[in-house]
Amino acid sequence: MKDDRLERLRIASHQKRRSGLPVALIVGGVLAITAAIVWWAIPRASDDVRAGMKSGPKATRTEAGTPLDKSAATRSATGTNDSGAGGRAERSPGSVVGSVLTVSGYIIARERIEISPRFMGVVQWIGVKKGDAVTNGQVVVRLDDAEYRARLAENDGALAVATVALERSKVDLGRAEPLVSERVETQKALDDARLAVRSAEAQRAQVLGGRQSIETLLDWCIIRSPVTGVVLEKLVDPGELVTPQTFGGTRGPSSSLVAVANLQDLQVEVDIDESKLARVSLGQRCVISPVSYPDKRYQGRVAEIAPEANRAKGTVQVKVQILEPDRFLTPELSATVDFVDAAK
Repeated sequence: MKDDRLERLRIASHQKRRSGLPVALIVGGVLAITAAIVWWAIPRASDDVRAGMKSGPKATRTEAGTPLDKSAATRSATGTNDSGAGGRAERSPGSVVGSVLTVSGYIIARERIEISPRFMGVVQWIGVKKGDAVTNGQVVVRLDDAEYRARLAENDGALAVATVALERSKVDLGRAEPLVSERVETQKALDDARLAVRSAEAQRAQVLGGRQSIETLLDWCIIRSPVTGVVLEKLVDPGELVTPQTFGGTRGPSSSLVAVANLQDLQVEVDIDESKLARVSLGQRCVISPVSYPDKRYQGRVAEIAPEANRAKGTVQVKVQILEPDRFLTPELSATVDFVDAAK
């Protein structure tokens, strides 16, 4: 009975064998997945195309495969380049025939004159404003001269007294001469009379000298332009105290009245990198192009090369004289200068 039960539980040998088909399917699937992973892992030239088909921002690559940001890709496509923080980009030579160097700078007046008073005073009248044309010797400012006119009137009185004293001494001398010759008076009386005349003459000359000093101060109350040019800036107003020298600070009296410059004598001030200084020489021909009027060209010459470099910036200042400036050129405007090869 018991043996019969064991016999029924025994598994037949032909039933123990498993089918090989499921195992083969599993192994084949693993191999297929591995091959797909290896195929996608190998880099190809078409990877950029596949990346561009994905959603989100496009990734632009260089030839070496390094990704660039969008702004760098745009600069690479357009051919532009940043000049660095706070710097002005140098234009590539070629816009002017024979150009060996192109830099940017600012138009300046060769001589900017700030007219100052010769003594402390109060502005009584100012006859110009910013932008007005002036000629050499034109009156631009008058200072209050009441004090000096009063001193001149006082001097007139002193001069009259000195003149009378001189006349009296001459009369006394005329009287003393015949008396001494007739031996009525001694020689001492004649000598005293002559000395009195000389003293009166000296006193009168002293008064006349004081008068000239007062008249000079009166003349200095009239401020004239020393050059023919244009008023760049009006620095004072009527009633304002002015002085020939500053006392420091910002609340003191002004030391300048107006700023004047000759706009027919203009230069362009540029900073040349020390590595490019060999391309520049005194007298070298230049072509100036104002940024405000890029279609205009002006001829120029290198007038000055600074004898000292700027260590912090690594540059040397160069000034280019504009040969024939016109009304379109204004101080402090930006301009581009092309330095032309001397052989051209």
